[in-house]
Amino acid sequence: MYDRLLTLAATSLAEQAEVNKKDELRLWEEPYSTASKWKPCADRESPKDVRTVKQGKTGYILVSANGGLNQQRVAVCNAVAVASLLNATLVIPKFLYSTVWKDPSQFEEIYQVEHFMQTLKEDIDIVKDLPSHLKLLDLETAGALVTDADLKKEATPDEYIKTILPLILRNRVVHFLGFGNRLAFDPLPFELQRLRCKCNFHALKFVHRIQETASLLVRRIRKHNASKGTLDKELLEKFTPKNKVLPTGSSSKFLALHLRFEIDMVAYSMCEFGGGERETKELQSYREAHFPLLLERLKKSRTISPEELRSEGRCPLTPEEAALVLAGLGFKFETRIYLAGSSIYGGESRMKPLRSLYPNIVTKENLLTHSELAPFRNYSSRLAALDFIACAAADVFAITDSGSQLSSLVSGFRTYYGDGHAPTLRPSKKRLAAILLENKTISWQSFKERIGQMIDEDQTVHLRGPGRTSIYRHPKCKECMCQLE
Repeated sequence: MYDRLLTLAATSLAEQAEVNKKDELRLWEEPYSTASKWKPCADRESPKDVRTVKQGKTGYILVSANGGLNQQRVAVCNAVAVASLLNATLVIPKFLYSTVWKDPSQFEEIYQVEHFMQTLKEDIDIVKDLPSHLKLLDLETAGALVTDADLKKEATPDEYIKTILPLILRNRVVHFLGFGNRLAFDPLPFELQRLRCKCNFHALKFVHRIQETASLLVRRIRKHNASKGTLDKELLEKFTPKNKVLPTGSSSKFLALHLRFEIDMVAYSMCEFGGGERETKELQSYREAHFPLLLERLKKSRTISPEELRSEGRCPLTPEEAALVLAGLGFKFETRIYLAGSSIYGGESRMKPLRSLYPNIVTKENLLTHSELAPFRNYSSRLAALDFIACAAADVFAITDSGSQLSSLVSGFRTYYGDGHAPTLRPSKKRLAAILLENKTISWQSFKERIGQMIDEDQTVHLRGPGRTSIYRHPKCKECMCQLE
């Protein structure tokens, strides 16, 4: 689709390599010093005038979270806040098996249960199981089963008190089945917002098996055994690399790229990607098998052309588009890139433009041995946890879809623990589409300037504003972080 621009990019990278200058690209660091003035403090003790004393427990909350690793993580944080709101005891959440993710892993196989309970013990009561007399209750017959159909997306605290509290008081238990994004970000009391941050950034630690393997992975990406500060410590705990000083002459920097170009993402977008009739038939067949509700909904709405979808920024970035962005930003030919995510739609032929510009691409599959990966194979959530840690530990994190839960959670984690030194690059799909529309005539210099401006305008110090803004992605707010003078 972009042969001319890819050729210009290759020429530019080759010229950079000939000059052989030291890599002084400013994007390896966050550009604003004020970013480092924000410090983690969601685990601070609440002021006395904010804390409330609650009398007695109303009952128990069961949660069965659907989706993949990151959707389930959000569900757990929301469940903690809801348990506090309703003065209920939270049972360690269950994870539903999904035909899409195909992972039977449960909470205790992903997260450290005792650490979770200990971290939140001053905020809510948590137990590992229901009392025996409540296990016998038929929750559906009793009206204590709550599905997504019973509770709207981003429900307010008042809606929980009105709808859910009577169920708990009547049955002593309520079961949220498929509990996902069911709690609003605003308006929400200070303490509940703080508690969600505390859960996400402090209480949810990956189990040691995941941390140990992720530590191996990160060390092999960096090609050294030196620690790089707070992010490493929070992600890897006792498996944090021990060395404090980088080896002489070591070039440790690496960029993590979350390339959202899996077949489900591509098919759901309804966009076209240059694959002709074969691509059209293949994606339509996938939609019919996996997204029947999408097709039914489309029958009742106005048809939007693939060109219009792309111009509105609704198409996932292709590997070649990601390559052009990185080259336009000045990342050198030898840049070490960790590629996160699942299988790329189109396979190696689709990856060829990216690999030709950036041959130093690695994945968990080619950095870890067969035996090291064995406990993770066929467990998509455990594999996603390795990606989470590798991306969070990167010097730069580049995302192609800001709506992705992994991208959102990782970028927020980097903001929270990065001390102002963990930049995330977020291309605007809409602006990029407008730039690429000129791919047959635009000069490489003009392309670079416009790509640089697009990224620069997103690199400001993002403070969380009210509304639907996610605290997981934008934790710079008084409930989650403290700003130094």
